[in-house]
Amino acid sequence: MGNLEKLKILARPIYESNGDPSHDFSHIERVVSLALKVGEVENANLNILIPAVYLHDIVNVPKNSSKRESASELAANMASGILKEAGYSDDDIEKIYTVIVEHSYSLGRRPTTIESAVLQDCDKLDGLGAIGIMRAITCGTRMKASYYNVEDPLAIKRSRNDKKYTIDHFEEKLYKLPALMNTDMGRVEAEKRVDYMKGFINQLQNEIM
Repeated sequence: MGNLEKLKILARPIYESNGDPSHDFSHIERVVSLALKVGEVENANLNILIPAVYLHDIVNVPKNSSKRESASELAANMASGILKEAGYSDDDIEKIYTVIVEHSYSLGRRPTTIESAVLQDCDKLDGLGAIGIMRAITCGTRMKASYYNVEDPLAIKRSRNDKKYTIDHFEEKLYKLPALMNTDMGRVEAEKRVDYMKGFINQLQNEIM
């Protein structure tokens, strides 16, 4: 078994220097917390799951980058070196590599292990709820998107474009995530968080329309 504490020491400075609060070390810690809860219920191997969580975003590729679909593979490749330095066996590194690759929403790959399924769910959950709203706004700002379309904020008569308008991303992607969850626990929590987000949009509608 590898040294998780050494892994964290190696990984943390990389996250803290990436300049993206949506994918900094606090994101990792939130996903770890979720993964411990969901992983226990799902009988996941935490010795594989938790190192994968700590390293799943170790390479940060912007949402609007042409390399976005390769992000999880780039992260898995970099993670392999960190895992080796932290004393993980070749067998464990191979398993963790697969979990990191399969977690990606952009890649669209179905999970082949319960560890991959749990990481997928927990990473999606951190994109929902109160923190999800903050992350969506951060992402939109980094992509130079406006908060909303002034003439038609809720896209009643226009096509949604979440690259131009941040709140379009809610309907375009985020509200759909509960149906994509792999675990019952993930789905229930996702539905709660989406309900909160819909309340936020209702309040926003009251303020701008």
